[in-house]
Formats: sequence, structure tokens, C-alpha cells
Amino acid sequence: MTLPRFYPIFDSADWVARALAVGVRLVQLRIKDRPEDEKRAEIARARDMARTAGAMLVVNDHWRLAIELGCDWLHLGQEDLDGADLPAIRAAGLRLGVSTHDDAELDRALSVGPDYVALGPVYPTILKQMPWAPQGLDRVTGWKRRVGSVPLVAIGGMTVERARGALEAGADVVSAVTDITLNPDPEARMRDWLRVTAKPGVSHPRTPVGYLSQKEES
Repeated sequence: MTLPRFYPIFDSADWVARALAVGVRLVQLRIKDRPEDEKRAEIARARDMARTAGAMLVVNDHWRLAIELGCDWLHLGQEDLDGADLPAIRAAGLRLGVSTHDDAELDRALSVGPDYVALGPVYPTILKQMPWAPQGLDRVTGWKRRVGSVPLVAIGGMTVERARGALEAGADVVSAVTDITLNPDPEARMRDWLRVTAKPGVSHPRTPVGYLSQKEES
């Protein structure tokens, strides 16, 4: 499977909309500490926008809502795997990404047949406290050797300036959060990401087909 090489993560459907508007084709919605009805509404809205834009929406953690709402992708951390009903997830047709931080976690992730594996933090990150030291690019190379054809996502402390190095080290996809959300011009920063992660000869549309017309009609 070939995935888009830029994979931002956001905590609201509004952020997802901003990403889709500049041409992002793979985006994660990571909502924490919100009432269930708000989570459901945010996921449903992001799902619909992504489908209109021809993009892939990945729902973080909330596997029951992802099944209920007929979503296409799910991301689970190692703790999330403990309580997730993997047969139900697969029966619903959800594609699955899994976080890994060490060898044991990678073995566990590969045992569930993931559609991608995420490795992090590659660099120091300010997003959340991590018990793991930064992995570094050598670990990216080693992880890619182990996962083979499974897409590898590099995450943690990633910036536009570091993206190319992660890709050259073996990552198939590069993920970012605060490099975008803390930037004074997030849209310009996402366009920079799209440019630096684009494969030679591939251009990204400035606006997804049908996206503006949907906004104008609403």
C-alpha cells in the first residue's frame, strides 16, 4: 500500500478542514477529553469532509465510534490495543495504524497485521511527556528493515526541515503536529510540508476537488 507522505495530526474537525483546503490527503483526528456526543459529531464531520476531498481520515483511539460512524481508518496506541476489539475492527473493514516505541511494541504491532506502523519520537517532542528517548534516524532505518512492505510513519519532533532526512532514512510517511499548529501561518507551513514530501514529478492540488463548493453551499 502506498500512502501520502505527509500525515498531520489535529484535535478538531476545524483543523482537518484547514488541512484539506491546502491539499492534505492523509490526516488524523486525535480528540481527547471531550464528551462522547462531541467526539461523535467531530468525527462524523471530519469523515464527511475527508471523503468529499478524496482524502484519508484516520480516527485516533475511538474504535467504537469509528465502527459506528463507518470510518475507514483507525490508529491505536499500545495501551489502546489492550482494550480494543480487533476482530470487530477488522470485521468493520477499518484499516489500522499502530504506534511503536521499542522492539517489543513493534513485535506486538506486527502481530496484528497493521496497515502502517508509527515510530516515535524520532526527535524530542513538546506535544506530550514521553518515557522514551528520541529514537533517531538510525532507528528509523532499522524499523523499516523490520517492517518491510508495511508503511512506516516517522513521528515526534518532526519539522519541515527534518522531513527529508526521515524519508531518506527509510520512513514512508512523516507526521507532524506542533510544527503546524504552533506556526504563525499553519496553511503556509502545510504547503511547505506538501512540497518537501512530494515525490519527484508529483504536484499537489491547491484545493481538493469539490471542497470549496461544499463550503460555499453550507
